[in-house]
Order: sequence, then C-alpha cells, then structure tokens
Amino acid sequence: MVERPIASKAPELVLETETGATVMNPERDYSVGRDPLSDIVLDDDRVSWHHAVLRPVAGQWTLEDEDSANGTYAGGRRIHEFGVGPGSVIRFGNPTDGPRAVLVGLSRPADRPSAVSRPALTHIFRQPTYVRPLPHKTIRIGRDEDNDLVVDDLLVSRRHAELRAHMDGTYEIVDLGSHNGTYLNGQLVTSALIGTGDIVGVGHSDFCLVGDELQAYVDTGEITLDVQDLTVVVDQGRRTLLDDVSFPVGEKCLLAVVGPSGAGKSTLLNALTGQRPADHGTVLYDGRDLYHDFAELRYRIGLVPQDDILHTQLTVRGALTYAAELRFPQDTAKAERLARVDEVIGELGLEQRCGQAVHSLSGGQRKRVSVALELLTKPSLLFLDEPTSGLDPGMDRSVMHMLRGLADDGRTVIVVTHSVLSLDVCDRLLVLAPGGKVAYFGPPGDALAFFGFTQWPEAFEAFERDRDRDWAGEYLASPFHRHYIADATAQPRLDRDGPFVVAPPPRPRGWVAQLSTLVRRYTSVLSSDRTFLVVMIALPFVMGAMARALAGGELTRRSALNALLILCVGAVLTGSANAVREIVKERVIYRRERAVGLSRSAYLMSKVVVLGLVTVVQSVVLTLVALLGVDLNAPDGRGVLMPPLVEITVAVALLAFTAMMLGLVVSALVRKEEVTMPLLVLLAIVQMVFCGALLHLDGVPGLEQVAWLVPARWGLGAMAATIGLAQVSPGELTSDPLFQHSVGVWLLDVGMLVALSAVYCLLVGWLLRSREPSVMR
Repeated sequence: MVERPIASKAPELVLETETGATVMNPERDYSVGRDPLSDIVLDDDRVSWHHAVLRPVAGQWTLEDEDSANGTYAGGRRIHEFGVGPGSVIRFGNPTDGPRAVLVGLSRPADRPSAVSRPALTHIFRQPTYVRPLPHKTIRIGRDEDNDLVVDDLLVSRRHAELRAHMDGTYEIVDLGSHNGTYLNGQLVTSALIGTGDIVGVGHSDFCLVGDELQAYVDTGEITLDVQDLTVVVDQGRRTLLDDVSFPVGEKCLLAVVGPSGAGKSTLLNALTGQRPADHGTVLYDGRDLYHDFAELRYRIGLVPQDDILHTQLTVRGALTYAAELRFPQDTAKAERLARVDEVIGELGLEQRCGQAVHSLSGGQRKRVSVALELLTKPSLLFLDEPTSGLDPGMDRSVMHMLRGLADDGRTVIVVTHSVLSLDVCDRLLVLAPGGKVAYFGPPGDALAFFGFTQWPEAFEAFERDRDRDWAGEYLASPFHRHYIADATAQPRLDRDGPFVVAPPPRPRGWVAQLSTLVRRYTSVLSSDRTFLVVMIALPFVMGAMARALAGGELTRRSALNALLILCVGAVLTGSANAVREIVKERVIYRRERAVGLSRSAYLMSKVVVLGLVTVVQSVVLTLVALLGVDLNAPDGRGVLMPPLVEITVAVALLAFTAMMLGLVVSALVRKEEVTMPLLVLLAIVQMVFCGALLHLDGVPGLEQVAWLVPARWGLGAMAATIGLAQVSPGELTSDPLFQHSVGVWLLDVGMLVALSAVYCLLVGWLLRSREPSVMR
C-alpha cells in the first residue's frame, strides 16, 4: 500500500450530555445552545440561545464559542476556540457546575466489543505523522524492509505484529512474539479486536483506526506532560507528601524542581515516572493517561537516579553495549546496536572517554554516561534526580547545559535538584513548599522577586521558618498561576477519584538471551575487580594450607575433626564472601533495568551461574590443597559411594555453593553495603557453632532444630560420613548420627544442602521482588 498525504477528514466522535448522546459526522458542523433547533440542546438558563459550534477543521474537531454571555470552559478555563478530541470535557455557562459534555471516540458495534477498554482520555489529536488507507488483507508490521508497514525503531522487532482484516469488516491486531510487546489502548495484548479510536502501540509508534484510514503517530520526542492534581498520602492518610500538585510541561521544555528537604521532590519524581502512582490525580503523557498506559509508555521514559546506574568497572563503551543488548530485541543485529551506542556517545561528547573505565571518570562525565545509557532507547521524557549532587560549580553548570541541549534537541527534560546555580538555563521552575504544595511555577528569573527575596538561601530559610505561611494560596491567587498553569494547560481535566493501580509491565521476553548478556557482563565486572580477584584466588589456598597443617600426612584421632572443621569454615567463608555484597551494591542498577524489561529470574540466575562456578572451582582448590596425598583413613579405604577425596570434594563444593546462596540472601536483605562485612563475620560464627564440631546437637531440643537450617551442619556431616569419623576419632561429638558411614546418611547430608540452596534461591527472588516498586511486581 502506498502512503498518501494526510487527509483533512476529522474523526467521527460521540458527544455525550446528560440528556443523551450525539454521533458527530465529520461532514458538517454542530450547533450547541438553548435554541430548540440546535443540534445539541442544553436547557439551562446559563447557556446562551446560540452558545457554541463544533466544527471539523483540518483533520480534527474545533469548539468555537459564539460570544456567549457566560462562556464555554475546557480544563477549568474559559475558551473562545479550542481543539477537542476523545476525552475532552466541556462545561457551558459555568466552569464548575454548568451543563457538561464529554467527547468519546466512536465505539464498535455491541456484538464486537474492543478487547481492551480505553481510559477516559486517549489523545488530544495531533496531526498524524502519516495516513494510509485501511487494508483489506493482512499487513505485517516490523523493522525489516520486507514488512508491509516498516517501523524504523530499534524497540520494534523485525517481524513485530500483524493487522488482520476479517471478512465482516472488523480488524484484529496479533503480536508475533515481539521482544517489547504490542499494545492496545496501553495494555499488552497477544491478539485483540480493534475498532475506530483504538490505539495500537508498537515501539515509539501509535496506530489509530479512523474511518477507512490507518493514522500513524510517531513519537519523535516533542511531547507534552500535564500533571493534574497529584496527591500522595501515607500513614493511613495522616501525612500528606504531595498536595494537589498541578502544572503543564511543554514540548522541548527543561523544567527544574527545587524546594527544601522534605518538600516532596522525590515523591513527585516517583509519581511522574509511575514508580509510586499518586493516590489522587493523574499524569497525562501527550494526552494519554500515563498510569493506565504505563506498560507501553515506560519505554519512552528515561530516568537517571542520583546514584550511577552502570557498573563502574566497565569501560564506557562496554557499559553502553551491554545495556543495548538488554534493552533492544534479540533480533537486533550487533552492528545496529553498536551504531546506536556510537550515536549516543557522539551526542554527549564522550568520544575521547569511550575506552576509559567508568570509575576513572570525573563526576560530571559519569553523569553523562548515565544519561547516555538512558538515551539508547530514545526516550521522549527524561527525568534526572540530583544530577549535579557532589559536583563543583563548573561541573554543575556543564551538566545543566548538557540537559539544555537535550531539551533543545526535542525532548522534555525534568530535573530534580538542590542546586540553584544554573536555573537560568531552564525554561520553567517548579518550587515545592513543605507539605508538597506548589509555591511557584513559572520562569526561573521571576521566582525570587515573586517570593520577595534577593537570594535563594533566604527563600529556603523562609520555607523552614514561616511554616504557617500559605505559600500555595499566595501562588494560586497570583497572575503567575493564571498565566503559566490555568491558561497554559491544553489538556482537558481527567476526572478520576481514588488511587489508580498502574498496570504492571509485561513479562520480559528473551530470557535466555538476557541471561547470556547478564552472565557475560557480570563476568567482565568481576574480572575487572582486582580486589575480588585477589581474595578469590588467595582464600582457598590459605584455608587449604591451614587444614593441611592440621591434617599432616593422615587424618588421625586428634587431627581429623579439626581438619574437617577448617574445611567446613573455609567453604562457608569462600562461598558467602563471594556473594554477600553482590546484590546490594547493584540495587540502583537492578531497579532501573527492571523498570525497562529486565527479568528478575534471569538477573538472579546470572549471579548463581557466575558466582556458583567461581565458588565450585575455589572449593576444589581448597580441598585438593588440604587433602591431596593425605591418608583419609576411611573404612576399607573407600568412601560411601565414590573415592573418599571425591566425596569430600563434592561435599565441600555443595557446602560452599549453599553458603554462597545464603550470602545472596544477606545481600538482598540489607540496604547498605557497609553492613555486609559484620554480617559475614556473624554468619561464619553461627556456622561454626552449629556445625556439630563444637557442640553436641543431636537430641538437644531447640539447638538441633536450629542447626537444620545451617548449611555447615550438613556439610560437615557429609565429610564425616565419608571417612567414618566415629571410627577414626571416637567420642561424644563424633557419635552424631549425621556422621555415620552409610549411604543413607551421606545422601541425606548432601540432599539437605541441595534443598537449602533451593530454599535460599527462592528467598532471594522474594526479597528482590519485595524491594521493587509495586509497578514492577
């Protein structure tokens, strides 16, 4: 099919009032008024005889007031001529309680309902990027040139979806197993019927059926954000973090959000990005309800947290390359990914730094790399949390000028900051007062004069000192509010009461590919960490040498238990030390990647695979250094099922692996990396106490049951069963039933280690999930 120029035909709409609904044909005008001959009759004294006219103009509907006495209102403000579309709410005669009319898209016949309902608001119609006739056959949508509808977007799979025409004149959208999914009215679908006004989302493109046309809207970045009445309360409604926050953000706008500590800046950021939806109010992304359509729109939102969202051991190019592998479809060619990486490196001026390790960069350069990572997917809306924190004034200004350039290139950029040094480069400034209230919104240069101060420190001191001053009330009554919020808000209000549950993102596709990328990246990170490498290599040799010194040439009555205890402690320290920092130090990175499609299980398995392999190799080295060539004095010189040295090696490896899984539990449980080392010491002590070499545990109520949960109890038991410790070193401690030289006992010990590993793995997954924002669960 051949694309043609944009048609001037407006969409068919339905105008709903309290007295009924009118289907509006785009071939004619519709009059509104008290006159009984009007097309839409409103019997209210506040409505003029001839009040307004709805006209189809240039592909959309326009509402024009006919110089009515009491006015026509949209979005709470009086209008004379205003573009309207599905979801527009209009009041006649009074902005609050005048007769109300709502425009909705023309729905499909009742016997063929849409598979996914739309929110109350979908779009204030922009001009389509292009229009083509609706097909009478199946057309395939994708990135490859052989598709019927080619979408040049790396978020789109090569063969992404099909639009199928049915014999009865209806249409169906079918996903073809795409990487990032196909969406209908913001919700992920595999197949669904679609009709007039429904929005099909594929990557950065939306397709809408209007009459006999397929209209395409490509999100190139020039979008608006409309924040409406955001309210966030906690502690069962006793404390308000955001209080009725509203403001518009235009295309190519750089907005700075400032305010004293505790004013709700971070809460606002979480509400705007969908991580913690507001309890009341909504966020409109170019006219679409961000909360309702979050599963689709999340790919168009970039978020740079205060902490670095990349592995600092990697080079700049390496970090960006791995990120591109995770965010783009599996069928994206390596050359395509590398080309996009080179593009963002050039855009942010990182050409001279691309081969440098991230940790060796200055603070400002690291922030540029974090921004570059987010720009890989070409987000239209970019949020930054304290990007200049800890930077000197020169770097502060450099970062802000970088953001100014990103906005000028066609993005909407919102930066939360404590710094007021470079506010002059911003288009708009939002000042939040304590309690999460809007104290000012407008040009940065007018803010201090509005507050009546000459320096920002004075203003922030006043916020803390004058707690009873009605900062929000003063702004609400000012011309600034009327000009920069009331008169500047283009979108109609979306009336919604109560909290809105954000639809969760889709289940990530390409699990094996994600696991492969994560394993390779994690291996690169560990191999670049010299401290980890030194400890990893030295620890099994040191612990093995200590065990060998105790064992001497053979395991005797005096040396056997102590040698096995050292092996047990060595395995526990080896495994847990490998893992105890590995999740907590990546928490910020994990949360950001999880928000853009990272599989939780793939992330966890990458840790298990890499750390597990390292731990098992260390365990083999530890055991061989300690016992190779030593007479183990096993009964008849044999183990239970295999040669004694092999059985002990298996037991030590399983014990170290289980301890590694326990270390991951600790790492997922704590909030700060600094507390992991004291916990590692505590972990080692608990293992020693409850392993059975220091205390008699069998038959002791309480202690015996606690010891069941301690890996060292079963690891020492398996080693003791192999050599028949009760015969080699008779005594009260060695008479433990778990130390008996029998097949059943050895398999029980080994089996419990496997079971504990599985339990710890499930526990880590649960802890990862519980620490995620609810939208990611």
